[in-house]
Amino acid sequence: MADRTPPLALEELRALVASGEIDTVVLAFPDMQGRLQGKRFAAQFFLDDVLDHGTEGCNYLLAVDTEMNTVDGYEMASWDRGYGDFAMHADLSTLRRVPWNDGTAMLIADLAWNDGSPVVAAPRQILRRQLERLAELGYTAHVGTELEFIVFKDSYEQAWDRGYKDLVPANQYNIDYSVLGTGRIEPLLRRIRNDMTAAGLTVESAKGECNPGQHEIVFKYDEALVTCDQHAIYKTGAKEIASQEGVSLTFMAKYNEREGNSCHIHLSLQDADGRNAMADDAASDGMSPVMRHFLAGQLAALRDFALLYAPNINSYKRFQPGSFAPTAVAWGHDNRTCSLRVVGHGRSMRFENRLPGGDVNPHLAVAGLVAAGLYGIEHELELPEVCTGNAYTGDYEHVPTSLREAAELWENSPIAKAAFGDEVVAHYRNMARVELQAFDSAVTDWELRRSFERL
Repeated sequence: MADRTPPLALEELRALVASGEIDTVVLAFPDMQGRLQGKRFAAQFFLDDVLDHGTEGCNYLLAVDTEMNTVDGYEMASWDRGYGDFAMHADLSTLRRVPWNDGTAMLIADLAWNDGSPVVAAPRQILRRQLERLAELGYTAHVGTELEFIVFKDSYEQAWDRGYKDLVPANQYNIDYSVLGTGRIEPLLRRIRNDMTAAGLTVESAKGECNPGQHEIVFKYDEALVTCDQHAIYKTGAKEIASQEGVSLTFMAKYNEREGNSCHIHLSLQDADGRNAMADDAASDGMSPVMRHFLAGQLAALRDFALLYAPNINSYKRFQPGSFAPTAVAWGHDNRTCSLRVVGHGRSMRFENRLPGGDVNPHLAVAGLVAAGLYGIEHELELPEVCTGNAYTGDYEHVPTSLREAAELWENSPIAKAAFGDEVVAHYRNMARVELQAFDSAVTDWELRRSFERL
């Protein structure tokens, strides 16, 4: 990643701490689920001690389930290994203010073992490795993520107490693109937009979506690692702001039987001269040979990498025909029925992967997109015929329909093992195993409704 000016310079932080305007510094990293985990430091202690030397965190943070339970099967951390520490080192390029928390600044951390070697299964390190491979070919990935969420009038505590049942959505009907509908909760949306701007993110727009209470706020694309870090910050911040406003919002992929929360990911490549390497104005379709190989790689690895794009059991419930969530391993020009949608032209030429939902870990998903594209480039894969119609009814391979299927594809994928290494493949296969085991042992409301009296 090129040198860049952070949203908040270190000397600015020192001055703000000296004046008492900043008294807290958060140092955090994205975990396997894409959540920010870390510590809050007294600001002066951070400057005097943590900035140069780092801090420690228990390595179980990359070896637990969603509910933070210790589980078996991870090589890096276990009871047998004593659950030791890894080091957290601040990335100064991520320094920023946190406007929704008074007197607070934040940095993203990279993880390392005590000997200085990187924690290879950490999501941020996984993405860094793929971006380094891409840089060896002279390319930089630029990425934009589009997160959808559903807002409820209930607080998070009320939602918990109700078992997440009978919650009241912020809108009562489909408000897709409706200015009237978004106006109903504009105070919340405006605060999220403005606070994210003050934190150094560049907001593009907000719009309503189809499911009652569903909205989307979009940010300008940036270099891949920057976008993924900002995605994690935004997701955490939006929840914190909603909580402060006495409401709740969810990014889960499929809250109910209506439209799910997507997270479409756009990616383009920039060459060493700053030009869009995916564009070729002389080509009839505007796509360069590099883009055609890169896109062919996406198709070749899409099923194998589905675990990175859809990491949870709930993720796969989005993939329904006619739902604007994809079911076919297909690509098309501005075709929203396909998994991969080519959009833009010239400088804006890019593709969109429509598989990820709002529950995606952006660092892992983008690492998958880059690794798949590199596979296509390295093997000079030919792009299949474009889908010009309805991909839902076309004769295409189907995206995986369950976490179990995706995990098996990932575990047995030579593409995944070559790109990420055996340790990373095993680590995230175990993550899926843990989730499947927990789900398989649970008794659901669906079972109770169908079985309690009638069976």
